Amino acid sequence: MGRKPHRHRLALTLTLGMLVPGVASAERQDSLPLYKMLRSLEFVQDSVVAGDSSAGEMQRFLLATIDERLRTADKSVFEDGRNVDAALIYAMSGGNPQTLEYLMSRDVNGNFDNRVADVLRKYLNGKGLLVVNTLADIAKEYRGKPIGSYLSLVAGNVMSGKNPKAALQLYDWARLMAPGTIVEESALRRSLALCADAGMVPAGLDYARRYTRRFLHSPYASQFADLFVQLVVDHDSDIKQQDIVDILSFMDPPRQREIYLRMARRAAIAGKADLAALAASRAQAITNDGGDAFGALANFYGGVAGISTPELKSAINDLDQMPAGELNARDRALRDAAKVVAHEILRAPEPASLGQANVPNLPNQQNTEHDAAVTNRAGGQSPGTAGVEQGASASAAPAPEGGRQEADPSFNAFVTTSRSKLDAIDGLLKQESH
Repeated sequence: MGRKPHRHRLALTLTLGMLVPGVASAERQDSLPLYKMLRSLEFVQDSVVAGDSSAGEMQRFLLATIDERLRTADKSVFEDGRNVDAALIYAMSGGNPQTLEYLMSRDVNGNFDNRVADVLRKYLNGKGLLVVNTLADIAKEYRGKPIGSYLSLVAGNVMSGKNPKAALQLYDWARLMAPGTIVEESALRRSLALCADAGMVPAGLDYARRYTRRFLHSPYASQFADLFVQLVVDHDSDIKQQDIVDILSFMDPPRQREIYLRMARRAAIAGKADLAALAASRAQAITNDGGDAFGALANFYGGVAGISTPELKSAINDLDQMPAGELNARDRALRDAAKVVAHEILRAPEPASLGQANVPNLPNQQNTEHDAAVTNRAGGQSPGTAGVEQGASASAAPAPEGGRQEADPSFNAFVTTSRSKLDAIDGLLKQESH
């Protein structure tokens, strides 16, 4: 937790070194200790999640520079434990996994903890589940040490697929040891993802509040927005409207509007008309930046949601007012699917389908129950399954001569047409979801 003051001083030193040749010559890049270079990387990464978009290029440069230094460093460099930690943190910060393999192959003096190196190599090669418990134990052992927060984050990533609650505890430890850093940003985001998937609503709302207060300008905030919308839409019955308003109140109006629009869209697709209408109205109420494009988009999502409500005609009007050219491919697919559904709802039934004579004869209910009971007694099948199995076999077999009459051809055509249109709707929604 005390690394930030050092980073600020280092950043100032490096900046002065770039501007003043005398300083640069005093501490050239090739003589800068590895652990100091790593601190520079951490500082830059923390700046990225704090909203400094210009730091991204510097991050890539530092990763490449540190990689080269690690591969060319003398073995004696790693007699300093700070440089060992730097190498491990580099590997957990997006560095080249092969570099860790290279360093371990040259570690004849045992400067690296083989347990840590081994679990990290498996994690970086996609085999973390093989060592998930060992990784969690090592993370606990290294709490309070420079690599502790990174190990807790990595252990949480692996544990999330096995035990979400245990993973949340590991993420909490990572945040505790590295507040305000890229480690905390990642831990909060992944904690919210776990809560959204597992339905842990109170905890998920708490993580969302923390994220919006600290990392609203992170380049990963868009991913957070999707996770928050997922939590709200999937578990809307457990979330109060005021909770949503309070969390989004930390955002500026454009970001709030974007979240509400995403919420309206996802709720409309999920068939949650009330939530979709609420989110659309909130998006419309937020002050615009000069145009009515966002208001039209909110109306559009509200229209999609209204297809399944008594306000069908008004919903169709909202859909028609949104030009297809102003929608992206996904929303055009959504619009087409909504229109097909609306058309099917409003379409008058075929006259032939209303005639009693054209409806196929239905078996007598009493006879059906009697036949099922006889089958149960004869075949020894358990109640609740015999009737289903018997019904399935009877429907699959051709009707005997002199038995019930076949369905009218017009009725069969109606069923076939309806099924094909439903398949078309499913296809559009499937295309939209991708």
